[in-house]
Order: sequence, then structure tokens, then C-alpha cells
Amino acid sequence: MQNFKIGKYLILRRITQIGILLLFTFKSTEFILFGNLSSSVLLNSIKLSDPFAYLQIFLASFTLNFEFFLSALVIFLLYAVFLGRAFCAWVCPVNLITNFAELIRRYLKPAKLTNFKANTRYFLLFSFLLASFLFSEPSFEKISHIAIITRGIIFMQSSAIFVGILIFLADLFLQRNLVCSHLCPLGAFYSLISRYSLLKITYNLDKCTKCAKCINICPEPQVLNLVTKYSGKVLNPECIKCARCVDVCDDDAINFNLINFVKGKK
Repeated sequence: MQNFKIGKYLILRRITQIGILLLFTFKSTEFILFGNLSSSVLLNSIKLSDPFAYLQIFLASFTLNFEFFLSALVIFLLYAVFLGRAFCAWVCPVNLITNFAELIRRYLKPAKLTNFKANTRYFLLFSFLLASFLFSEPSFEKISHIAIITRGIIFMQSSAIFVGILIFLADLFLQRNLVCSHLCPLGAFYSLISRYSLLKITYNLDKCTKCAKCINICPEPQVLNLVTKYSGKVLNPECIKCARCVDVCDDDAINFNLINFVKGKK
């Protein structure tokens, strides 16, 4: 269980995730953040919308609501330019459930019952977009586990408990990180738009002792294929910027950094 030591980034992620949910939940904080993760208002003036939800609605109706478009564009640019796929690790409440399931899974060591590949989520992403077009309604939003959990927490709906238990059991007994790393179309969407985002994990080969703690703890281990090969940045857009690899690295070989555009500067 050494890989699950409590590091600074784990603490920061939990503060961020729970803090956002609390801002949505309490009436006294509505002037700061009002709504939910699909559609919200920041500081009573800045409208924010889920760009994947907007894309579904656009494909369903082919009508362009300029205000809705701008509110989705703000979030799109935030992740595409700066944060990458950080939504999955720092904002999404489902991450709290799946991380807990993984912790218990390491104690119980159950057999893997399914073998979904990571690219399954991309198939589901495009399937939901096609369904939105064919059936003229935002298909994923109708059944979104993220929306159900979020609304359940904010509005105290019992449906969130049932869905949360299903997610927990699926990750615990079927396959490690099944929901987030293999099935979630929203995660696939953020992966697609995050290739050129500024926030990156950096790796220093000279400091690395090849302990493999980072690979063992990473929910998307394929993004660390550069480890043990050469120094550089983790460029794979499927990295969720959770920094679990940073927290477990005792060699100071892995860190957060921003891409430096000064030519030749490491």
C-alpha cells in the first residue's frame, strides 16, 4: 500500500473536488458558483457550460445559441489550452468513488472479470454523438453518471447513491479504473482536446531509479511509456494530471511543469 501515501497533490485534489461541490450545494455561496457541472454561473456573471454537452445539443438541433456557445467555449479553452484532461482528476466527483474502489481493490486483489480496452471510451464518445444526431436529443446527458452523481450531491437525490454504488462495484470487482479509464465518453472528449495543453508532467531520466511506483499507481499507465527511456514531458493527452505519480516518486524524477516555449530551454 506504499503507493497510496498521502501526498500534497492528493490533498489539493480532494480540496478542489469537495470544494467545488460545496460551492454548488450551499445557498450562501451561490454568488460565487451556481448551477452544476453541466451548466453554471461564476461570480454572478460568467456563464460556463460543458462543451461536450453543448456539442450533443448542437448535433441534436443544429441551432446555434451564441450565448450557450460562448459559455462552452470558455471551458473548452480552459482545458484545451491550459489544463488538459485535469477535469477528470480535479473536478469530477466520480473520481472520488473510483479512487476509493481502487484502494479497496489493492487490499482484496480480486480477479479481473472484464477486459475493456482504453479505446472503448472513444467508441462510446462517437456513438453518443451519432445518437444525438440521429435521435435529436443529447444522448449522453440523458444517462450521464457524472451528472447523476453531481446533481445527487447538490440536490440530495437518492439516485446518486444507487449509481455511485454501481460505479464502485464495477471498479472494484470487474476491472481496475473501468468507468473512468475505459468507458467514460467525457474523459475521451477531454483527451481529444488536450493534446496541446500547457500543463504537463515532466520526467527526468537521470534521477529515476526505475522503481516503477509511478506506473503502478497511474490510472492511465500508457501515458508513462516514456519512463525509463528518456527525459521529457508526458505528451499523451490521456494523462489526467492527477499527479499521483509525482506524489509517489521518491527520486524527484517526476514533476508538474508548464511547457516552456523558449527555444532550447529545458
